[in-house]
Formats: sequence, C-alpha cells, structure tokens
Amino acid sequence: MDKLKEKLTAKLLASLQVTGNGYEVHDTTVGGLFVRVTPAGAKSYVVSWARGRKKTLGRVGILTLDQARAEATQYLAEARTLGEPLAVTQGRRGATLPSLREFIDDTYMPWFKTHHKGHEKTQHTLSNNFDAIMALRLDAITGRDLEQIRTTWMQAGNKASTVNRKMGSISGVFSRAVEWEYIGTHPLAKLKQLKVDSMGLVRYLDADETKRLREALDARQDEMRAERESANKWRFDRNKKQLPSLRDLSFTDHLKPMVLVSLNTGMRRGELFDLKWSAVNFDTKTITAAGDTTKTSDTRHIPMNKEAVSVLENWKKQAGKSRYVFPSQEGDRLEDVKSAWLKLLERAKIEGFRWHDMRHDFASRLVMAGVPLNTVRDLLGHADIKMTLRYAHLAPGTKAAAVELI
Repeated sequence: MDKLKEKLTAKLLASLQVTGNGYEVHDTTVGGLFVRVTPAGAKSYVVSWARGRKKTLGRVGILTLDQARAEATQYLAEARTLGEPLAVTQGRRGATLPSLREFIDDTYMPWFKTHHKGHEKTQHTLSNNFDAIMALRLDAITGRDLEQIRTTWMQAGNKASTVNRKMGSISGVFSRAVEWEYIGTHPLAKLKQLKVDSMGLVRYLDADETKRLREALDARQDEMRAERESANKWRFDRNKKQLPSLRDLSFTDHLKPMVLVSLNTGMRRGELFDLKWSAVNFDTKTITAAGDTTKTSDTRHIPMNKEAVSVLENWKKQAGKSRYVFPSQEGDRLEDVKSAWLKLLERAKIEGFRWHDMRHDFASRLVMAGVPLNTVRDLLGHADIKMTLRYAHLAPGTKAAAVELI
C-alpha cells in the first residue's frame, strides 16, 4: 500500500482521489496519525503506536480532523506510558465506528460494485434480511445476533442453501470490515454453515416433457399468427393501417429462438441477454461468451449444433438492426422473459422447471450421451469440477459397471 506524508488539512482530505488502489496519507503534525483511503474511496482516520499496532478511530466526515488528532494524541500518550493505549487494554470501543447500514452504504457496496458482478442481488439480500442489526455499530454485532437471525429464517421455512447464501452475503461485509481494520474479529468466525446436499437434485426434461415444450412453442406461434391475421382483418374493414404479417416469418417473437438456443448451448440467461451478433460466428459455428458477460469472468467458446445454427440464421433474417441477438422492443438489452416463459410452461403442462434448468437439461443430455464430465465442464463454463459432478450419476452404466467388479 502506498504511503504519503503530508500535513492533514480539511482541503487535503477533500481532495483525496479514488485510485482503485488503497493508500495512506500520514500526518506530519501528529506522528502516528494517518488517513487510509480504501480502493473504493472510503476514508478513515487510523492511529499507529508500534510496529503492526494500529487502530481505526473513525471515518473522515463523521470524525473531525481536530477530534482525530486529539484521540490519536491520547492513544500515543497512553502507549508511551503504559505500553498500550487504554482503548486496547480495557477494550474501550470508539464511539465513531459506523453502524452496519452506514458501513454497507458508504464503504462496502461502493467497493463491491467495483469488484464484483451481480451486485444488485447482493444489495437486495443485504437490504431486505438484516433489519434487526442494521442500526447497530459494527463492533456491537455478535455471532449470537446472527445466529438468531438465521434461526428466524429457518423457522420461516427457508431452505438450508438459501440461509447459507444469505449468511454468505453478510459474511463478506464483515470480512472486509476486519480486513480494513474497522473491527478486530469476525462475528461469524464460529458460526458453521448449515449442511446441505452439495449435489442437489438436477431437474431436466424427460422425453415427453421435451416434446410438450416444443409443441407448446409451436402452438404459441400459431396462436400469435392467427391473432395477427384477425387483427389485420379488423383493421382492413375499418381502413386502418395493416400490422406486419407474421405468417411468413420463422419466429413470431424472441421466445422460441431463445429457448431453442438455451436448450442447445447451455448458456446462462444473462449470457443470452448480453449476446451480440458480433459474438456469433456462423463460419466456425461458435458463440463467444465474453468474460465481461460470464459469471466466472472467463471467456468461453460454445460450439453450435445444427439446430442452434439454423435457429440463429433464421432469426438473424428478421431480428432487425440491433447489435443484440435478442433485443428488447426498443433494440436495447432484454431484461426479462419471465411472464412469457411461465405462460409457456403452463401451456406445456410442465411443473417445477425454471429457465436455468434448461442449462441442467443441456448438461444432463450430454452426460447421458457419454460425453466426459470435463468436456461438459468446459461447455458450461464451470470454474470448479465440483459443480459438474452433480451430473455424474447420469453417465450411462458407470455405477452399474463399477459394482459388477466385486
């Protein structure tokens, strides 16, 4: 971490820049006092009285410079005469530490948004599940507080995996608070995760469900074409401008091509929403999922089978001029297909099947066809083979052949 020496002034504090890297500015007036600026731009007063011994006094803006100098001077005087400041030996807590809500809003989330994708989900989880402790100061929150919150979730019927995910979000907050020296210990250090089935149930379509889903896609398109013809007849009878006919188009809208591409590539929904025509190569028959759009931040090249190629070639002929493969009506990035998807499942009489399960269906069909798990891992873009092992039991004859050896 870069260390600078300057006389701390209100003007200097206001001018400190966010560089993306943490740095320190050491006061030349009170030796041992410095301001730490985190990669996200949070500024805090810190006092250091010996090698490796330091304490965060409070945030710039909440604690004034004069207050910080006075408190730092007291720390240093006590350290000289007693060996350690009384705030350390007596466990005295600084009154200037932020509340959990202040720390999340002012320090943690600005950093998180810079370094992580999908920050909207984390923001939502933190904002809607920890009201009981949000007003507490960081150092006042205990493992017992978090255990009580977890127990409340379990009593409300939350699954163990859901509880662990929520706790993981708040655990990340406290990990940063410890790393940035706001608090000395992590309140979740002794709270173990709930046990869950790491393999879980893999939901994929059986042959009849696959048939019904495809039939429902076709029936939906037939219905949309008939509705358009009826609407145009009504408009013709009243001398109104005709709407574009859907009769000669391969697809009536984006839903069918999106579903078919999902089933044939295993792409995540967000990857489909982000997909641009520049990433589709019909010569090499591949789709490139760029690292800035993938969950793992790794670019991967997805081969297209015959159906995927045919679907995208036909869709391209009618998709318009947007750079996105599946754009919104305005030509921008599509944000949601939930309503159309749920109606499709209802039409197909398929239950308990999410959009993401088409990814499981893709992987399951590959494994059942004898494709090696490591190849499936590459196609799915899993960062860890453990994620792919959930499909291992679907490999044809693997376990049966093994037990026949004894």
